[in-house]
Amino acid sequence: MRVAIIGGGIGGLSAALHLLKAGLDVHVYEQAPRIGEIGAGIQISPNASRLLIRLGLKSALDKAGVRPQAVHQRRWDDGRTLQRAPVGAEVEATFGAPYYHFHRGDLAELLGNAVPAERVHLGHRLVDLEERGDKVIARFENGTSAEADVLVGADGIHSKVHALAFGHEKARFTGCVAWRGLVPADRVRHLDIEVASHNWMGPDGHVVHYWVGAGRFMNVVCVTEHGEWTEEGWTTPGRVADVAARYADWHPTVRGLIAAFSETFIWALHDRTELPHWSKGRVTLLGDACHPMLPFMAQGAAQSIEDGATLATLLGAEPGDIPAALRRYETLRKPRATRLQEASAANRVRFHLHDGPDQQKRDAAMAASGDRSIANIGWLYMHDASAVTPQA
Repeated sequence: MRVAIIGGGIGGLSAALHLLKAGLDVHVYEQAPRIGEIGAGIQISPNASRLLIRLGLKSALDKAGVRPQAVHQRRWDDGRTLQRAPVGAEVEATFGAPYYHFHRGDLAELLGNAVPAERVHLGHRLVDLEERGDKVIARFENGTSAEADVLVGADGIHSKVHALAFGHEKARFTGCVAWRGLVPADRVRHLDIEVASHNWMGPDGHVVHYWVGAGRFMNVVCVTEHGEWTEEGWTTPGRVADVAARYADWHPTVRGLIAAFSETFIWALHDRTELPHWSKGRVTLLGDACHPMLPFMAQGAAQSIEDGATLATLLGAEPGDIPAALRRYETLRKPRATRLQEASAANRVRFHLHDGPDQQKRDAAMAASGDRSIANIGWLYMHDASAVTPQA
């Protein structure tokens, strides 16, 4: 079976590796001139890391990643701990796989290195696709074309595959704006920050930071409500002074991190309402192309990795009825992805509460049960996306 994947990001590359492992003839078409993710940090929880480890990538993951010890949720002003949930050895022992933090570029590079070079085609911008009988033909801006039995759109929230197969639908601006900074370790060593994922929650905003790049950098993301910036790209420079002013009355650790920025980039957070379908004939979508979500469950990349694993299992098991396999893929994956879209949107509200009764109820609930405790997060981390059956 020939599979064409449009998009050479984390979702597309991991899907290619799963499909190759299933014995399929896979080629990846990426519009950029090189493999590499723009941006900074990314979290890979056990539900995704177990899948990458099965692909033989554990040594590379351990070398490039950081293993945090906890998720630490704190008050914006006084730094009081609201919840500190383990994600280190206890999570690995419980769920059989580690929790990692990566620089996005490092993870994309190690995935790209694992895909045979002759199967990755750079500089291929999709302009058209046509389903003809039992084949799909992809046409690219450079004048070339590719024929496959299945075409997978792994080309992000502004997916060209989605637009060509289902019609154009503009992504929705959520009203949230984020600044990101990637700070060398030496510039924040004096802050003595634990190897953990830290989330500072406050009125109309929150700040997340964690170590990446094998501990060489601190990834910092500052999110605010009611932003005026609406551009979704990750490469637009922002002003450090604007970030510092926005969080001027927050905890000294937050202010210290922002003070260490040599530069910052600003982007508007977008999502999309639940799509009625992900597949049409022999064309399907994965990752942000079909279920973009706010980053407030740290599951965007993990869910795209899960998509690829499920898709590979089903296509490998049902080579004779590709549309049926794609329908089954959608049936299995869509409820879980939608649940995480909704949970991410709910966290936006929870993280940004103003001080008052609702905030006090949230803090009490976090202290009492902990939404990131092992007991409460088990449904997410225990899931094995490759352990699926072809038939319902």
